[in-house]
Amino acid sequence: MRLRWCALLLVTCAALLQGCAVSRVHIRQANAIVAASPDRQTDCSQADHCALPSPLLQAADKSIADSTPQHPVNTVTLLDDSQAALVARISLIRAARRSIDVQTYIWDEDDIGQLVLNELVQAARRGVHVRILADQLFSFDDLGLLDRLARVSPNLQVKLYNPTFHDAQTPPLEFAAGLMCCFMKFNQRMHNKLLLVDDAIGITGGRNYQDRYFNWDDNFDYVDREVMVGGPTAKEMAASFKLFWHHKRSVALTHLRDLNRRIREDASAPTWPAPHYARPRRVARAQAEAEDPDWLELHLVDNSLRTGKVDYFSDLPAKTDDPHKRSAHIFTAHLMRMVADAKHEVILQTPYLVMSKHARKIFERLHKDAPPPRIIVSTNSLASTDAFAVYALSFKHRKRYLTKFGFEIHELKPHADSAAEAYEQANAWDEDFAPAGHGAHRGSAAGKNVKLDAEDDRGHFAGTARRPGLFGSNGRRNRPAPLQSTGRRFALHAKSLVVDDRFAMVGSHNFDPRSDHYNTEAGVIVYDPRFATELRNSILRDTQPENAWVIGARRPTVPVLGGISQLIGDVSEKLPLFDLWPFRYATSYDLKPGCTPMSPFDPAFYSCYKPVGDFPDVALSPKSVITRLITAFGAGVKGIL
Repeated sequence: MRLRWCALLLVTCAALLQGCAVSRVHIRQANAIVAASPDRQTDCSQADHCALPSPLLQAADKSIADSTPQHPVNTVTLLDDSQAALVARISLIRAARRSIDVQTYIWDEDDIGQLVLNELVQAARRGVHVRILADQLFSFDDLGLLDRLARVSPNLQVKLYNPTFHDAQTPPLEFAAGLMCCFMKFNQRMHNKLLLVDDAIGITGGRNYQDRYFNWDDNFDYVDREVMVGGPTAKEMAASFKLFWHHKRSVALTHLRDLNRRIREDASAPTWPAPHYARPRRVARAQAEAEDPDWLELHLVDNSLRTGKVDYFSDLPAKTDDPHKRSAHIFTAHLMRMVADAKHEVILQTPYLVMSKHARKIFERLHKDAPPPRIIVSTNSLASTDAFAVYALSFKHRKRYLTKFGFEIHELKPHADSAAEAYEQANAWDEDFAPAGHGAHRGSAAGKNVKLDAEDDRGHFAGTARRPGLFGSNGRRNRPAPLQSTGRRFALHAKSLVVDDRFAMVGSHNFDPRSDHYNTEAGVIVYDPRFATELRNSILRDTQPENAWVIGARRPTVPVLGGISQLIGDVSEKLPLFDLWPFRYATSYDLKPGCTPMSPFDPAFYSCYKPVGDFPDVALSPKSVITRLITAFGAGVKGIL
């Protein structure tokens, strides 16, 4: 009875909060205070707003100049390396002459978040028009920081997407109320990631603004990927950003209740502080590399391709108003068509191997082709993922993936050699750097002009703290399972697709029901076999034995009992809620020494691979039990997870 009254109280409060938007009078008052803030300075009077030269923006300008409507020219760069992805951002922000648009799902207040935000503030102060659109639930949780952003420059505008109850912050009580009263609206998020400069060059993919997306977290980092595109495709990016920026769910800072109240109650404008980094030497290195032509040439320009048509696809903001409105699912629909047309091979990389109903139908049909295309999947293991609940749903359907779809599944190891090597490259010059303990050390090559200052200040923006969050990559409810092994851990976060080695996609789409129906997603499709081959090789590197386990069928020791067990397992799996049969069809395998990697469907597979259990390297813990329970009871929660 008490729980029922609490639920009723939450719903009542939520209904009241939902209707309490900021009044127009209060918005005008807050806007007037912001406009009068003394810190809103512009410190450059030149026509180009004191932009620094960047070969990346220069290449984009040349591509635009060389393009015609019938024959577009785009320069594309695959950004596997986290350091190159960060340096490219700094270089482009400092080179911006007119505008910078940023769209993201997560913006933390750690070193990466501070660094990029401070670069954007400095660009605004020299006269560049900067717009930031971030999903409210996972970004800028500190009101003091948002207050400073609102007042720091007339050229900087910030909006939060889909704020809970018209607030910038979502305390636990409001979080619970949002789930209970307005679940559909609360559950629908903006998952797009984009950095666009001068409507000429953009970066899109999987990375958010948080240390672990750039190999700067001491304990847990992501294997992620982006693509940089310079040329006429940037106009498509600009059109998409404009739609989101002007959508009703994108709310200006002075329209948020808690922030509006803070601004009106304290008209004395806070100054923009110099950032205080936990690891300043690492930050200084990235900033120096961004202005070093030799470094940019070696790590970015030399790795770029000039190509023709490149498409930027983005779901419409209207997707979040009606998850079943197919016209709004532009990006999702195009991806499904790409996969459905496969003839020889599909290479898929996703952190969450939970297929939507539409995707399941496509892969099942492909597997019935004669001959069927080979389908290689790179994804997380339970030992690597930070979303163990989602992993449980994937675990439930392993047999279907192998027998009905023909998936060759490779699950990332938590201490993958290639990931550890990438971390060492990103931290090689850091005075506090401790090697990952896995993989060879290959310090990042630097240009001859790189110079570092020996700073030693610590901390974060005044008045901010790194928040744990409720969900997401740093959420309390999604921390990784404990391991038997020790050392720095890595998880897969890249979302990419290669079809028939002809065209390739890099974006934010996870190929799961949430990406299909709830989150808005975006990505780039490149129609160039050279780029497709480069991306294919990158994904396959993550499937190598030193980086991943292979999922394969078990070898039944007693054929009759094995057949009976699988029959019961099939029935159990198809039940909508319950899947309690403990004897699973498939398990994880590791390559034996001296053997060559091969498909789990190869007749010689069992002679070269040894079984390592369903959850290799995971220590027995409550989370292991929870995984089993969600496998048993969680079939109906795919859209939520």
